[in-house]
Amino acid sequence: MTGIRAQGAGWTVFAEDEALRPWLAAAHAHGLRVLADPQMRETWLQCEGTWFVGVDALDNAPDGTLDGVALRGRAVDAVSPLLPLHRAQLSVTYPGYPRPRDGEGEAAFRYRRNRDAAHVDGITVEGPERRRVVTEFHAYILGLPITQADPDAAPLVIWDGSHKIMGAALRDAPEGADVTEIYQQARRRCFEECTRIVLPAKPGEAILLHRHLLHGITPWAEGAQAPQEGRMIAYFRPEFLGGHADWCHAESPQFAQ
Repeated sequence: MTGIRAQGAGWTVFAEDEALRPWLAAAHAHGLRVLADPQMRETWLQCEGTWFVGVDALDNAPDGTLDGVALRGRAVDAVSPLLPLHRAQLSVTYPGYPRPRDGEGEAAFRYRRNRDAAHVDGITVEGPERRRVVTEFHAYILGLPITQADPDAAPLVIWDGSHKIMGAALRDAPEGADVTEIYQQARRRCFEECTRIVLPAKPGEAILLHRHLLHGITPWAEGAQAPQEGRMIAYFRPEFLGGHADWCHAESPQFAQ
């Protein structure tokens, strides 16, 4: 692939791409309206006001078009032909992140603060015993930074090559199975064996992650600066048409390693 700024095992950061600019401008304007909506704030403003989670907050079409502006660029080409796109997440962090999320106990908050709340998308917590189950069969994660922020203003962080450990651990788990112990053991291996890499990115760049890659959000460093609307990123996680089987076994030609 051309136009790459940085790349590792299971992740790519594409260099600035002017083709993304019109869509980013539309997403910024749309995002400001979302952030001003009292109902959306009531639903998604978490961590004592330091993180707007914003699941499905952008009203884009299945091809990514938002307010009449098409989604184009090298990163989009890399994952084309596009699977049907859900409404994008609008993830926004603010100074002071992280603070405890609603209902989050001391141990969970400590993990958020010290381990960046590292996780694999699609593995959700189910039931009162908080067991892990794969419920969302994402093909990849595509992050599109919307606002300019300092590199240490709560950027994305990944564990290089962790998708190999996670993919191998989860490959044979039956659909709907409790994967709590498998997942936690694999996650510990990732922390021990994989390099933690911070991926700050700016508008016009794009971040593409393998679906099994362990990732999270770093704490907002003291003195780090961002616009009043915070560090704003749109995330797409389209789901495989083949569901669980594809999530476990499908090849990912978008990644060099």
